[in-house]
Amino acid sequence: MKRRLLVVMLLLLAGFLAWRFIRPMNIFVVDDRFAWPVDTTQTPEVLGNLSAGECAACHQTFYDEWRTTIHSQAWTDPYFQTDWQFDNAQHICRLCHTPLDRQQPHKVLGYRDKDKWDPILEDNPDFSPELQHQGVTCAACHYRDGKIVGVLDNTHAPHPVRKLESPNEVCVRCHIVEGERWDAFFRFPPCGTVAEITRTQQQTPSSEALQKLTQLLTPEQFKQVGQQETRKGTSGEIAGVDIASLGCVQCHMPLAKRPLVKGGVVRNTRQHLWRGGHDPEMVKKALTIAFAEVKQTEEDTRVFQLTLANTGAAHYVPTGTPDRYLMVHLRLLDKQNKVLDERHYTIKRTVMWRPFIVDLWDTRLPRWQARQYRLEVPANSNAVKVEAEIRYHLLAESRRKRIDYKNTTPIHYEVFRKQIPLDAGARKGAL
Repeated sequence: MKRRLLVVMLLLLAGFLAWRFIRPMNIFVVDDRFAWPVDTTQTPEVLGNLSAGECAACHQTFYDEWRTTIHSQAWTDPYFQTDWQFDNAQHICRLCHTPLDRQQPHKVLGYRDKDKWDPILEDNPDFSPELQHQGVTCAACHYRDGKIVGVLDNTHAPHPVRKLESPNEVCVRCHIVEGERWDAFFRFPPCGTVAEITRTQQQTPSSEALQKLTQLLTPEQFKQVGQQETRKGTSGEIAGVDIASLGCVQCHMPLAKRPLVKGGVVRNTRQHLWRGGHDPEMVKKALTIAFAEVKQTEEDTRVFQLTLANTGAAHYVPTGTPDRYLMVHLRLLDKQNKVLDERHYTIKRTVMWRPFIVDLWDTRLPRWQARQYRLEVPANSNAVKVEAEIRYHLLAESRRKRIDYKNTTPIHYEVFRKQIPLDAGARKGAL
Protein backbone atom coordinates (compact mmCIF):
# COMPACT_ATOMS: atom_id res chain seq x y z
CA MET A 1 0.00 0.00 0.00
CA LYS A 2 2.78 2.42 0.99
CA ARG A 3 4.69 1.56 -2.16
CA ARG A 4 1.63 2.26 -4.32
CA LEU A 5 1.12 5.60 -2.57
CA LEU A 6 4.76 6.50 -3.15
CA VAL A 7 4.44 5.66 -6.86
CA VAL A 8 1.30 7.81 -7.15
CA MET A 9 3.05 10.72 -5.41
CA LEU A 10 6.08 10.42 -7.69
CA LEU A 11 3.84 10.36 -10.76
CA LEU A 12 1.97 13.44 -9.54
CA LEU A 13 5.29 15.22 -8.88
CA ALA A 14 6.59 14.27 -12.32
CA GLY A 15 3.38 15.52 -13.92
CA PHE A 16 3.55 18.78 -11.99
CA LEU A 17 7.16 19.40 -12.98
CA ALA A 18 6.37 18.50 -16.60
CA TRP A 19 3.57 21.07 -16.58
CA ARG A 20 5.96 23.65 -15.14
CA PHE A 21 8.24 23.07 -18.13
CA ILE A 22 5.53 23.58 -20.76
CA ARG A 23 3.23 26.14 -19.12
CA PRO A 24 3.14 29.78 -20.34
CA MET A 25 5.96 31.87 -18.90
CA ASN A 26 4.27 34.43 -16.63
CA ILE A 27 7.19 36.17 -14.98
CA PHE A 28 5.55 38.97 -13.00
CA VAL A 29 2.41 39.80 -11.08
CA VAL A 30 -0.12 41.87 -13.02
CA ASP A 31 -1.84 44.50 -10.90
CA ASP A 32 -4.33 47.22 -11.75
CA ARG A 33 -1.68 49.82 -12.57
CA PHE A 34 -1.03 48.16 -15.91
CA ALA A 35 -3.84 45.59 -16.23
CA TRP A 36 -5.95 48.18 -18.06
CA PRO A 37 -5.03 50.72 -20.74
CA VAL A 38 -5.19 54.46 -20.09
CA ASP A 39 -8.81 55.54 -20.59
CA THR A 40 -9.08 58.35 -23.17
CA THR A 41 -12.89 58.60 -23.39
CA GLN A 42 -12.85 62.02 -21.67
CA THR A 43 -10.43 63.59 -24.18
CA PRO A 44 -11.35 67.25 -24.83
CA GLU A 45 -11.63 68.30 -28.47
CA VAL A 46 -8.62 70.58 -28.25
CA LEU A 47 -6.31 67.53 -27.84
CA GLY A 48 -7.40 66.05 -31.17
CA ASN A 49 -6.52 62.39 -31.65
CA LEU A 50 -3.80 62.43 -28.95
CA SER A 51 -1.04 61.74 -31.47
CA ALA A 52 2.49 63.06 -30.95
CA GLY A 53 2.03 65.15 -34.09
CA GLU A 54 -0.86 67.02 -32.44
CA CYS A 55 1.41 67.84 -29.48
CA ALA A 56 4.19 68.97 -31.82
CA ALA A 57 2.00 71.81 -33.08
CA CYS A 58 2.79 73.63 -29.81
CA HIS A 59 5.69 71.63 -28.31
CA GLN A 60 7.97 71.06 -31.31
CA THR A 61 11.24 70.83 -29.34
CA PHE A 62 9.86 68.18 -26.99
CA TYR A 63 8.47 66.24 -29.95
CA ASP A 64 11.84 66.33 -31.73
CA GLU A 65 13.52 64.90 -28.62
CA TRP A 66 10.87 62.21 -28.16
CA ARG A 67 11.37 61.00 -31.75
CA THR A 68 15.00 60.06 -30.94
CA THR A 69 14.04 57.83 -28.01
CA ILE A 70 13.43 54.15 -27.40
CA HIS A 71 10.06 55.20 -25.92
CA SER A 72 8.93 56.28 -29.38
CA GLN A 73 9.93 52.82 -30.67
CA ALA A 74 8.37 50.89 -27.79
CA TRP A 75 6.02 49.09 -30.21
CA THR A 76 8.01 49.08 -33.45
CA ASP A 77 11.43 48.14 -32.05
CA PRO A 78 12.53 44.99 -33.95
CA TYR A 79 13.95 43.31 -30.84
CA PHE A 80 10.77 43.87 -28.84
CA GLN A 81 8.61 42.53 -31.66
CA THR A 82 10.82 39.45 -32.12
CA ASP A 83 11.00 38.71 -28.39
CA TRP A 84 7.27 39.37 -27.90
CA GLN A 85 6.28 37.04 -30.71
CA PHE A 86 8.67 34.37 -29.40
CA ASP A 87 6.93 34.56 -26.01
CA ASN A 88 3.48 34.04 -27.57
CA ALA A 89 2.58 37.74 -27.94
CA GLN A 90 1.31 38.13 -24.37
CA HIS A 91 -1.46 40.72 -24.28
CA ILE A 92 -0.20 42.29 -21.04
CA CYS A 93 2.97 43.57 -22.76
CA ARG A 94 0.83 45.87 -24.90
CA LEU A 95 -0.33 47.81 -21.86
CA CYS A 96 3.12 49.29 -21.18
CA HIS A 97 4.49 49.37 -24.73
CA THR A 98 1.26 50.98 -26.04
CA PRO A 99 -0.50 52.29 -22.90
CA LEU A 100 -3.50 54.15 -24.41
CA ASP A 101 -6.82 52.40 -25.05
CA ARG A 102 -6.83 53.83 -28.59
CA GLN A 103 -3.53 52.02 -29.21
CA GLN A 104 -5.13 48.63 -28.48
CA PRO A 105 -6.74 46.61 -31.29
CA HIS A 106 -9.04 45.09 -28.68
CA LYS A 107 -10.90 46.36 -25.64
CA VAL A 108 -10.21 44.65 -22.32
CA LEU A 109 -13.59 43.70 -20.86
CA GLY A 110 -12.14 41.76 -17.95
CA TYR A 111 -10.00 38.73 -17.12
CA ARG A 112 -10.87 35.06 -16.93
CA ASP A 113 -8.22 34.45 -14.28
CA LYS A 114 -7.36 36.24 -11.05
CA ASP A 115 -3.73 36.69 -12.21
CA LYS A 116 -4.94 38.80 -15.18
CA TRP A 117 -3.02 36.91 -17.87
CA ASP A 118 -6.11 35.72 -19.78
CA PRO A 119 -8.08 38.80 -20.91
CA ILE A 120 -11.62 38.91 -22.23
CA LEU A 121 -11.35 40.97 -25.42
CA GLU A 122 -13.55 42.44 -28.10
CA ASP A 123 -12.71 44.49 -31.19
CA ASN A 124 -11.91 48.12 -30.44
CA PRO A 125 -13.71 50.52 -32.85
CA ASP A 126 -11.46 53.38 -31.68
CA PHE A 127 -8.21 51.54 -32.46
CA SER A 128 -5.64 53.71 -34.24
CA PRO A 129 -2.74 51.85 -35.92
CA GLU A 130 -0.95 55.20 -36.36
CA LEU A 131 -1.15 55.87 -32.62
CA GLN A 132 -0.11 52.29 -31.82
CA HIS A 133 3.09 52.73 -33.84
CA GLN A 134 4.01 55.73 -31.69
CA GLY A 135 4.61 53.43 -28.72
CA VAL A 136 5.02 55.40 -25.50
CA THR A 137 3.72 58.57 -27.07
CA CYS A 138 3.22 61.96 -25.39
CA ALA A 139 -0.28 61.16 -24.12
CA ALA A 140 0.87 57.83 -22.68
CA CYS A 141 2.70 59.79 -19.97
CA HIS A 142 0.88 63.13 -19.92
CA TYR A 143 -2.81 62.28 -20.41
CA ARG A 144 -4.98 61.28 -17.44
CA ASP A 145 -8.75 61.68 -16.97
CA GLY A 146 -9.26 64.34 -19.62
CA LYS A 147 -6.31 66.48 -18.50
CA ILE A 148 -2.65 66.91 -19.35
CA VAL A 149 -0.53 66.17 -16.29
CA GLY A 150 2.86 67.70 -15.61
CA VAL A 151 4.90 69.62 -13.06
CA LEU A 152 3.13 72.96 -13.67
CA ASP A 153 -0.47 73.97 -13.08
CA ASN A 154 -1.10 77.59 -14.15
CA THR A 155 0.36 77.74 -17.68
CA HIS A 156 -2.62 79.32 -19.47
CA ALA A 157 -2.65 76.25 -21.74
CA PRO A 158 -5.58 75.80 -24.15
CA HIS A 159 -6.20 72.35 -22.64
CA PRO A 160 -7.03 71.31 -19.04
CA VAL A 161 -3.95 70.63 -16.87
CA ARG A 162 -3.28 68.92 -13.57
CA LYS A 163 -0.12 69.24 -11.49
CA LEU A 164 1.58 66.04 -10.37
CA GLU A 165 2.87 65.52 -6.84
CA SER A 166 6.08 64.25 -8.42
CA PRO A 167 7.04 63.88 -12.10
CA ASN A 168 8.22 60.35 -11.27
CA GLU A 169 4.57 59.31 -10.93
CA VAL A 170 4.32 58.69 -14.66
CA CYS A 171 7.50 56.55 -14.64
CA VAL A 172 6.31 54.09 -12.02
CA ARG A 173 3.20 53.08 -13.94
CA CYS A 174 5.40 50.75 -16.00
CA HIS A 175 8.84 50.70 -14.41
CA ILE A 176 7.72 49.23 -11.09
CA VAL A 177 6.73 45.87 -12.61
CA GLU A 178 7.64 43.10 -10.17
CA GLY A 179 6.09 40.19 -8.33
CA GLU A 180 6.14 37.73 -5.46
CA ARG A 181 4.47 34.33 -5.76
CA TRP A 182 4.89 30.96 -4.09
CA ASP A 183 5.23 29.15 -7.43
CA ALA A 184 7.74 31.53 -8.98
CA PHE A 185 10.27 32.21 -6.22
CA PHE A 186 11.34 35.39 -7.94
CA ARG A 187 11.98 38.60 -6.06
CA PHE A 188 13.15 40.86 -8.88
CA PRO A 189 11.57 43.35 -11.27
CA PRO A 190 11.73 41.92 -14.81
CA CYS A 191 10.83 45.19 -16.53
CA GLY A 192 11.26 47.81 -13.81
CA THR A 193 13.86 49.44 -11.61
CA VAL A 194 11.93 50.90 -8.66
CA ALA A 195 12.58 47.85 -6.46
CA GLU A 196 16.31 48.13 -7.15
CA ILE A 197 16.37 51.83 -6.28
CA THR A 198 14.45 51.43 -3.02
CA ARG A 199 16.63 48.48 -2.03
CA THR A 200 19.78 50.51 -2.69
CA GLN A 201 18.39 53.45 -0.70
CA GLN A 202 18.16 51.24 2.36
CA GLN A 203 21.75 50.04 2.08
CA THR A 204 25.06 51.68 2.90
CA PRO A 205 28.35 50.73 1.25
CA SER A 206 30.40 48.08 3.05
CA SER A 207 33.82 49.00 4.44
CA GLU A 208 35.39 46.99 1.61
CA ALA A 209 33.36 48.93 -0.96
CA LEU A 210 34.31 52.24 0.66
CA GLN A 211 37.98 51.32 0.49
CA LYS A 212 37.67 50.59 -3.23
CA LEU A 213 35.74 53.81 -3.83
CA THR A 214 38.45 55.93 -2.22
CA GLN A 215 40.77 54.77 -5.03
CA LEU A 216 38.35 56.01 -7.67
CA LEU A 217 36.60 59.13 -6.46
CA THR A 218 37.68 62.68 -5.79
CA PRO A 219 37.08 63.93 -2.19
CA GLU A 220 34.05 65.90 -3.41
CA GLN A 221 32.55 62.85 -5.11
CA PHE A 222 33.24 60.69 -2.07
CA LYS A 223 31.17 63.03 0.13
CA GLN A 224 28.07 62.00 -1.85
CA VAL A 225 28.49 58.29 -1.10
CA GLY A 226 25.55 56.99 0.87
CA GLN A 227 23.81 60.37 0.97
CA GLN A 228 20.92 59.41 -1.33
CA GLU A 229 17.42 59.81 0.05
CA THR A 230 16.31 57.10 2.48
CA ARG A 231 12.83 58.39 3.27
CA LYS A 232 9.93 55.95 3.26
CA GLY A 233 6.26 56.69 2.83
CA THR A 234 3.42 56.93 0.37
CA SER A 235 3.20 59.27 -2.59
CA GLY A 236 1.17 59.22 -5.79
CA GLU A 237 -0.27 55.91 -6.91
CA ILE A 238 2.25 53.46 -5.39
CA ALA A 239 1.87 52.61 -1.70
CA GLY A 240 5.02 52.32 0.36
CA VAL A 241 7.34 54.00 -2.15
CA ASP A 242 8.52 57.60 -1.86
CA ILE A 243 8.21 58.40 -5.55
CA ALA A 244 9.80 61.84 -5.28
CA SER A 245 13.06 60.32 -4.01
CA LEU A 246 13.49 57.82 -6.85
CA GLY A 247 15.40 60.25 -9.07
CA CYS A 248 14.03 58.98 -12.41
CA VAL A 249 13.55 62.31 -14.19
CA GLN A 250 16.55 63.91 -12.49
CA CYS A 251 18.81 61.41 -14.23
CA HIS A 252 17.02 60.47 -17.45
CA MET A 253 15.46 63.87 -18.23
CA PRO A 254 18.17 66.54 -17.81
CA LEU A 255 17.15 70.12 -17.05
CA ALA A 256 17.01 72.68 -19.87
CA LYS A 257 16.00 76.36 -19.73
CA ARG A 258 13.54 77.02 -22.55
CA PRO A 259 9.90 77.86 -23.20
CA LEU A 260 7.24 75.17 -23.17
CA VAL A 261 5.89 76.60 -26.42
CA LYS A 262 7.47 78.81 -29.06
CA GLY A 263 7.56 82.40 -27.80
CA GLY A 264 6.54 81.34 -24.30
CA VAL A 265 8.14 82.06 -20.92
CA VAL A 266 11.67 80.67 -20.55
CA ARG A 267 11.67 78.31 -17.56
CA ASN A 268 13.22 75.11 -16.25
CA THR A 269 11.99 72.16 -18.31
CA ARG A 270 13.07 68.56 -18.69
CA GLN A 271 14.60 67.16 -21.87
CA HIS A 272 12.51 64.25 -23.13
CA LEU A 273 15.43 61.92 -23.86
CA TRP A 274 15.28 58.94 -21.46
CA ARG A 275 18.69 57.65 -22.45
CA GLY A 276 19.61 54.30 -20.90
CA GLY A 277 21.24 51.00 -21.77
CA HIS A 278 21.10 51.63 -25.52
CA ASP A 279 23.25 54.74 -25.14
CA PRO A 280 27.01 54.20 -24.49
CA GLU A 281 27.50 57.68 -23.04
CA MET A 282 24.72 57.16 -20.49
CA VAL A 283 26.24 53.86 -19.33
CA LYS A 284 29.68 55.49 -19.07
CA LYS A 285 28.21 58.19 -16.82
CA ALA A 286 26.96 55.50 -14.45
CA LEU A 287 30.41 53.94 -14.01
CA THR A 288 33.71 55.15 -12.59
CA ILE A 289 36.60 53.00 -13.86
CA ALA A 290 40.35 52.84 -13.19
CA PHE A 291 43.03 50.53 -14.57
CA ALA A 292 46.58 50.69 -13.21
CA GLU A 293 49.49 48.65 -11.93
CA VAL A 294 49.46 47.57 -8.30
CA LYS A 295 52.65 47.87 -6.28
CA GLN A 296 54.14 44.47 -5.47
CA THR A 297 56.92 43.41 -3.13
CA GLU A 298 57.81 40.48 -5.38
CA GLU A 299 59.86 41.44 -8.43
CA ASP A 300 59.13 38.41 -10.63
CA THR A 301 55.43 39.20 -11.20
CA ARG A 302 53.63 42.41 -12.09
CA VAL A 303 49.96 42.85 -11.23
CA PHE A 304 47.45 45.15 -12.94
CA GLN A 305 44.12 45.96 -11.39
CA LEU A 306 40.83 47.08 -12.94
CA THR A 307 38.40 48.75 -10.55
CA LEU A 308 34.89 49.76 -11.57
CA ALA A 309 32.06 51.13 -9.48
CA ASN A 310 28.46 52.20 -9.95
CA THR A 311 28.69 55.84 -8.91
CA GLY A 312 26.08 57.34 -11.23
CA ALA A 313 22.98 55.14 -11.27
CA ALA A 314 20.56 54.76 -8.35
CA HIS A 315 19.58 51.32 -9.68
CA TYR A 316 21.79 48.35 -10.54
CA VAL A 317 24.08 48.39 -13.57
CA PRO A 318 23.02 46.85 -15.87
CA THR A 319 19.30 47.08 -15.13
CA GLY A 320 16.09 46.11 -16.91
CA THR A 321 15.77 42.83 -18.78
CA PRO A 322 18.06 40.04 -17.49
CA ASP A 323 19.39 39.69 -21.07
CA ARG A 324 21.71 42.64 -20.42
CA TYR A 325 25.18 42.21 -18.93
CA LEU A 326 28.66 43.72 -18.74
CA MET A 327 31.69 41.73 -19.91
CA VAL A 328 35.16 42.52 -18.53
CA HIS A 329 38.21 41.47 -20.57
CA LEU A 330 41.80 41.61 -19.25
CA ARG A 331 44.45 40.75 -21.84
CA LEU A 332 48.19 40.34 -22.36
CA LEU A 333 49.22 41.53 -25.84
CA ASP A 334 52.39 41.09 -27.92
CA LYS A 335 53.93 43.57 -30.39
CA GLN A 336 51.41 42.64 -33.09
CA ASN A 337 48.49 43.09 -30.66
CA LYS A 338 47.99 39.32 -30.62
CA VAL A 339 46.34 38.09 -27.44
CA LEU A 340 48.75 35.92 -25.42
CA ASP A 341 46.48 35.45 -22.43
CA GLU A 342 43.01 36.68 -21.47
CA ARG A 343 40.64 36.68 -18.51
CA HIS A 344 36.84 37.12 -18.83
CA TYR A 345 34.42 38.24 -16.11
CA THR A 346 30.66 38.60 -16.52
CA ILE A 347 28.56 41.08 -14.53
CA LYS A 348 24.96 39.94 -14.82
CA ARG A 349 21.84 38.47 -13.24
CA THR A 350 21.52 34.72 -13.66
CA VAL A 351 17.99 33.33 -13.58
CA MET A 352 16.64 29.79 -13.78
CA TRP A 353 13.34 30.06 -15.67
CA ARG A 354 11.97 26.51 -15.50
CA PRO A 355 10.49 24.54 -13.80
CA PHE A 356 10.47 27.48 -11.34
CA ILE A 357 11.70 31.03 -11.75
CA VAL A 358 14.61 31.35 -9.36
CA ASP A 359 17.00 34.30 -9.16
CA LEU A 360 20.15 32.20 -8.76
CA TRP A 361 22.80 34.87 -8.33
CA ASP A 362 23.37 38.48 -9.20
CA THR A 363 26.80 40.01 -9.79
CA ARG A 364 25.54 43.35 -11.13
CA LEU A 365 26.66 46.59 -9.50
CA PRO A 366 24.32 48.24 -6.96
CA ARG A 367 24.87 51.93 -6.34
CA TRP A 368 28.16 52.77 -4.59
CA GLN A 369 29.45 49.21 -5.02
CA ALA A 370 32.84 48.55 -6.60
CA ARG A 371 34.49 45.49 -8.14
CA GLN A 372 38.17 44.74 -8.70
CA TYR A 373 39.75 42.35 -11.19
CA ARG A 374 43.47 41.54 -11.43
CA LEU A 375 45.77 40.35 -14.17
CA GLU A 376 49.23 38.96 -13.39
CA VAL A 377 52.13 39.28 -15.80
CA PRO A 378 54.89 36.68 -15.21
CA ALA A 379 58.49 37.81 -15.52
CA ASN A 380 59.09 35.49 -18.50
CA SER A 381 56.05 36.75 -20.46
CA ASN A 382 56.47 37.89 -24.06
CA ALA A 383 53.73 40.50 -23.59
CA VAL A 384 54.57 44.13 -24.31
CA LYS A 385 51.34 45.63 -22.93
CA VAL A 386 48.22 44.85 -20.93
CA GLU A 387 44.70 45.81 -21.89
CA ALA A 388 41.41 46.21 -20.06
CA GLU A 389 38.15 46.35 -21.97
CA ILE A 390 34.54 46.53 -20.73
CA ARG A 391 31.62 45.90 -23.08
CA TYR A 392 27.89 46.40 -22.48
CA HIS A 393 25.76 43.61 -23.96
CA LEU A 394 22.10 44.29 -24.69
CA LEU A 395 21.54 40.66 -25.54
CA ALA A 396 23.49 37.40 -25.38
CA GLU A 397 24.35 35.83 -28.73
CA SER A 398 22.73 32.56 -27.60
CA ARG A 399 19.45 34.35 -26.89
CA ARG A 400 19.64 36.23 -30.19
CA LYS A 401 19.91 32.93 -32.07
CA ARG A 402 17.20 31.27 -30.01
CA ILE A 403 14.56 33.89 -30.77
CA ASP A 404 15.90 34.36 -34.32
CA TYR A 405 16.47 38.07 -33.89
CA LYS A 406 18.00 39.40 -37.10
CA ASN A 407 19.53 42.55 -35.70
CA THR A 408 20.65 45.33 -38.02
CA THR A 409 22.40 47.24 -35.21
CA PRO A 410 25.08 45.92 -32.80
CA ILE A 411 23.88 44.11 -29.67
CA HIS A 412 26.96 45.14 -27.67
CA TYR A 413 29.34 48.08 -27.51
CA GLU A 414 32.52 49.28 -25.81
CA VAL A 415 32.25 51.15 -22.52
CA PHE A 416 35.94 51.29 -21.55
CA ARG A 417 39.31 50.37 -23.03
CA LYS A 418 42.82 51.13 -21.82
CA GLN A 419 46.25 49.75 -22.67
CA ILE A 420 49.35 50.04 -20.45
CA PRO A 421 52.80 49.37 -21.94
CA LEU A 422 55.01 46.94 -20.01
CA ASP A 423 58.13 49.09 -19.86
CA ALA A 424 60.02 50.04 -16.72
CA GLY A 425 58.40 53.44 -16.62
CA ALA A 426 54.94 51.96 -16.31
CA ARG A 427 55.59 51.10 -12.66
CA LYS A 428 55.60 54.80 -11.76
CA GLY A 429 51.82 54.92 -12.13
CA ALA A 430 51.26 51.96 -9.81
CA LEU A 431 48.60 52.15 -7.12
